Amino acid sequence: MDNKKKIPTNTITRDIKTLAAPTGNIYESVVVLYKRANQIAAAEKKELNKKLEEFRNERDTMEETFENKEQIEISKYYERQPKPDLVAISEFENGEIEFRIAKKEE
Repeated sequence: MDNKKKIPTNTITRDIKTLAAPTGNIYESVVVLYKRANQIAAAEKKELNKKLEEFRNERDTMEETFENKEQIEISKYYERQPKPDLVAISEFENGEIEFRIAKKEE
């Protein structure tokens, strides 16, 4: 995820017509946003788990887990990141998401 973009960390009221414009249907736009947000969330989770894997130890106790400052800082960093749905909406509004709609066979 490119954190250089200005993505709000809170919810913003948006016009439904502008969200529906790229697909022509608000429900199709929501599906596109849903799928992209899931992709972003999965990528973030994979990245976080990879970073936290370094701290895992077979013999960790609860006290050692809570005292690891680097692990806590990594977790806090990911908590401060914009939520995947907000990132997906920002990408959608900026035309950065490519999608195609399956045609119905007649």
